Amino acid sequence: MSIYEEVEFEDLDYDPIKRIYTYPCPCGDKFSISLEELWDGEDIATCPSCTLRIEIIYDEEDLPPLPDNDDDEGEENGESVTGEDERGDADDELAATTQKILTVQ
Repeated sequence: MSIYEEVEFEDLDYDPIKRIYTYPCPCGDKFSISLEELWDGEDIATCPSCTLRIEIIYDEEDLPPLPDNDDDEGEENGESVTGEDERGDADDELAATTQKILTVQ
């Protein structure tokens, strides 16, 4: 397997929402590798638009921690992960707004 370039971990861009690291590819697209793949020991990022690959130079201690999957499991089961206090506050705000609307009319 041919490597286009070796890239230092610090030179990658990170999307914390998608948990994906990217680096510009000469073809105009971006090489990408997920945080989970890096934690699994993968060090090759691929470009989806061409055949180029880069090798990521990193130490595991440089990686941010993987998020706990406990929150994801609740959402997958259709359960809300919002805390009781947050739901109570939202219910109170809804009740107050409804009262204001009814009072105005």
